[in-house]
Amino acid sequence: MRALFAFADSVLTLISEKPQNAMVSLEVKFCQVAYQFRGRCCSNSPLLRLHLFFLALYPTAFSPVTNWLSDLGNSTHNQNGAILYNGGCILTGMALFPFFVGLYKWYGNDQRKRAALAASQVIGCAAAFSLIMIGVFSENSGWLHDLWSQVFFLLNLIVLIGVGIALFTHPRYIKAIAYYGFLVAAINLMLIFLPGTPLLEWFTVFTALGYVGLVSYNMAEKLAEQKLYSMRSL
Repeated sequence: MRALFAFADSVLTLISEKPQNAMVSLEVKFCQVAYQFRGRCCSNSPLLRLHLFFLALYPTAFSPVTNWLSDLGNSTHNQNGAILYNGGCILTGMALFPFFVGLYKWYGNDQRKRAALAASQVIGCAAAFSLIMIGVFSENSGWLHDLWSQVFFLLNLIVLIGVGIALFTHPRYIKAIAYYGFLVAAINLMLIFLPGTPLLEWFTVFTALGYVGLVSYNMAEKLAEQKLYSMRSL
C-alpha cells in the first residue's frame, strides 16, 4: 500500500507542474482534499490518481467540455500516453466480463426476471467487448472507433435499464442503486439530443463504472449476508 501511495504522490507532483491545464489543476485540488482522508475515502484511490496521470501526459489543456475522452488515446495528440489509455480500455473491458457473468448470483425463482437478467448479462458482455474494441481501434482509426463507441454507449444504456428492472424487486438489492441507474440512463437519453458534446462520453463512462462499483458492493453485501445466515443455520 505504501508503494501505491508513493506512486500516487509522484503523480500529483507531476500534474501540479502543468498549471496551464485548468481541468487538471481542479482535480489536483480535489485529490489534495481527499488526501486528508487517506485509507478512508475512495476518492483517494490509486485508480483516480492513475486517471490524473493520463491527463498529465496529455500535452495541452484537457477538459470534458472541449475534449473527448478518446482524445487521450489519440497517438497524434497524445504521443506519450495514448498506448496507456488504449490499454486501459482493453483491460477495463476484460475486467467487466467476470462482473457481468457473476450477476448469475442474483438469479431467483421468477423465470421472467431471471430471463431479463440473463439477457442483460449477454448485452453487458457485448458492451464489455465493444469497450475492448474502442481500445483496439483508437481515435486514429476513424469510423471504426466511432462505430464501436456508439455500440458501447447504446449497450451501456440498455444494461443500466435492464439490470435495474431485473433486480428491482429483489429483497437484497439496494433500491437506491436501481434509482441511480435509471437516473443515469435518463440523463444519457437527454444528452443524446445534444450531439457533438464530449460531456456525454465523460458522463456515460464514469457513471457506468460507478454503477458497476455500486452493484459489486451490493453483491458483496448480499453474499456476506448469505454466508452469515448459513453459518447461523448450522
